[in-house]
Amino acid sequence: MSYSMRHSKNLSTTRSVRHSAKKYVSLLILLIVLFSLTGCVPEQDFTAVDPASAEMTLVEIPSGATAKSIGAMLEEAGLIRSAEAFVSKVKALDAASALQAGKYQLSKAMTAEEVVKVLAGGAVFRDEFKVTIPEGFEVVQIIERLVADGHADPDTFLSELKSGDFDYAFLSPEDRETNLEGFLFPATYTFEVGTSEHEIIDAMLQKFDEVFKPEYYERANELGMTVREIVTLASIVEREAMVHEERPVVAGVFYNRLETRMALQSCATVQYILGERKPVLSNADIAIESPYNTYKFPGLPPAPIASPGELSLKAALYPEETEYFYFVTTNLGDGSHYFSKTYEEHLQAIERSKLN
Repeated sequence: MSYSMRHSKNLSTTRSVRHSAKKYVSLLILLIVLFSLTGCVPEQDFTAVDPASAEMTLVEIPSGATAKSIGAMLEEAGLIRSAEAFVSKVKALDAASALQAGKYQLSKAMTAEEVVKVLAGGAVFRDEFKVTIPEGFEVVQIIERLVADGHADPDTFLSELKSGDFDYAFLSPEDRETNLEGFLFPATYTFEVGTSEHEIIDAMLQKFDEVFKPEYYERANELGMTVREIVTLASIVEREAMVHEERPVVAGVFYNRLETRMALQSCATVQYILGERKPVLSNADIAIESPYNTYKFPGLPPAPIASPGELSLKAALYPEETEYFYFVTTNLGDGSHYFSKTYEEHLQAIERSKLN
């Protein structure tokens, strides 16, 4: 074989070796990149600890925690299989800067990727409680409910009712003297645990402000009444009427009595004085010396006796025009009433109710 032929063959071999080396180096670089992304973590470590688990665990991620420290904490809590897998997934998702401090609800049924997405998505768990204030509740009942659930201090709540800084157009100085009775709007509220008494009261007043629309102020002026008087009448309607359709009629009866200076004779106002809802009032009860006793004193009582809902507020603002002056329960078990124009008809209605 000639020198030229041998030289050509050696050159070809050298080129082939170099090409193979380059392919090897490229493959090695690719493997290094892949290993850097996975951290050489077994695929199993990215899976859920217990896919069938339905239990949620509350975890608090402290401020300034790194992906590594979070992973270690979650692994120790048994919520992920591997801290390394968590860190690897954080890198793969480029989520390191998105991890947020706070409380989170996590489950052993979550994969490492799902856990990372929860912490990076800011789905912070809020320790909340719900409280329902029924229509017709008095301030004392509202306080009792909050205190019983451990969400308010009674003395602090009362102090806020009297002197807390609340700026609403519907409030008057007189309302503070009566503990904002009637203005803590009945609804279901959701608060974070630790919400102050001031904030709870403000939320209820804000709800009243939302419900009592601008046109309601105009309507009150048309009727020649203040907001406080409307709420007072609405609170009586709330306590007297159980059937929604009857509320405007009941309000109409009370307006008829107000216009003729006839006593309202509402059992609900006497029950407010007594602090209990007696089904039948005694002669001694209706003889109590109190401005809230509408059997003894004509006109509206000095303040609301409970928190009326929107339907009762509307009834007080837009009463039904009626000739009725009296009403008595039908005793049919549905809260309905018999309405009468005259006292004689009223007596007959009373006898009729006794037969039911």
